[in-house]
Amino acid sequence: MPSQPDVTERDREHHERVDPHRGGRSLSDVILGGQDGVVNVLGVLLGVAAAGAEARIILAAGLATTFAESISMAAVAYTSRLADADVYRSEQAREYRHVADVPELERAEVRDLYARKGFRGEMLERVVDTITANKDVWVAVMMAEEHRLAPTSRREALRAAFIVGGSAVVGSLIPVLPFAFLGIGVASWVSVGVAALALFVVGAYKARVTVGHPGKSGLELALIGTVSAVAGYAVGLLFRAPPGL
Repeated sequence: MPSQPDVTERDREHHERVDPHRGGRSLSDVILGGQDGVVNVLGVLLGVAAAGAEARIILAAGLATTFAESISMAAVAYTSRLADADVYRSEQAREYRHVADVPELERAEVRDLYARKGFRGEMLERVVDTITANKDVWVAVMMAEEHRLAPTSRREALRAAFIVGGSAVVGSLIPVLPFAFLGIGVASWVSVGVAALALFVVGAYKARVTVGHPGKSGLELALIGTVSAVAGYAVGLLFRAPPGL
């Protein structure tokens, strides 16, 4: 039996602190909530401002959109994760039935999966025998390798809802705040600027912790915010009351 390599503290430090794994789902939840909050609320604010509403109405529209959308986003994140959990349980039950009813076919699928990974001959058969010796391991392998599905708990769904909803609130307040302290004309420009900057920072951070060029990723998200601002402003202009009315 081969000896186990010694794991040093330096190895652990590198693995856990210097170059740790990132929670991909958590990062996507933050970006989903934050980006949606910034973009949608910015569009609403500029649309209402372009229509000629007074500052109090613009601020009310922005805050109403902030909290209504944040609650909605959190609910969508929660229910979608629960739907993922239902799909997983359904497919898992089906795999258990297949293992019981057509074991040779399921065994052949395991063999094909690992043959595609490069296993051959005696080593391949040993892997297949090891996996299929335990039904729970067998089904878990099929769920992960064949269906690309992972289990999701209610706790994870609640966590996703909290992250998405909280990120949406924070993102939404970024374009709202200038309207609380500045005149409408200045606030509109400042709101676009801070929203674009926030989106750029989020995009750049995403690229730094995953893959891609930070500048390019940041510009892509900032462009989304700018397009939203233009669209919202254009719609508001369509409803702008003529002078004197």
